[in-house]
Amino acid sequence: MDQDIEFMKIAYLEALKCLEKDEVPVGAIIVKDNQIISSSHNLRQTTKLATAHAEILAIEEACKKLDSWYLDKCTLYVTLEPCVMCSGAIINSRIKKVVFGAYESRWLALTSIYQSEKPVNHHPEIIPGILEEQCSKVIKDYFKNKRKKDKS
Repeated sequence: MDQDIEFMKIAYLEALKCLEKDEVPVGAIIVKDNQIISSSHNLRQTTKLATAHAEILAIEEACKKLDSWYLDKCTLYVTLEPCVMCSGAIINSRIKKVVFGAYESRWLALTSIYQSEKPVNHHPEIIPGILEEQCSKVIKDYFKNKRKKDKS
């Protein structure tokens, strides 16, 4: 658990990089053998790509680094519960464990996919709510500030 907290703190720092770029503050890192092998944060606005979520970018980087699409010995740490798209990438890359901070309460996401009656071909270990308050607050504050800017 302490290790999960320490790695989530690093993912959180990755999320903070988004604030400089006016991106939704979500950060992700991938760890193998207690070493960070990839890290990223949301870059949808910057890249103008719908798929430039922190998780997707981190998974792509990890695959390149390991020269494999198979990440079965890796743990993904992400500050927000992965969306449907990112959950698909997690399933397809066979990530062993997913640790996330804030729950995604508005949309279908990782935990709801696994609670569905529909089968999926891979089930990572899921550890939710690590640094949940901190991870949730940065996203809520981002959108609160965004709404203020839009009104002015």
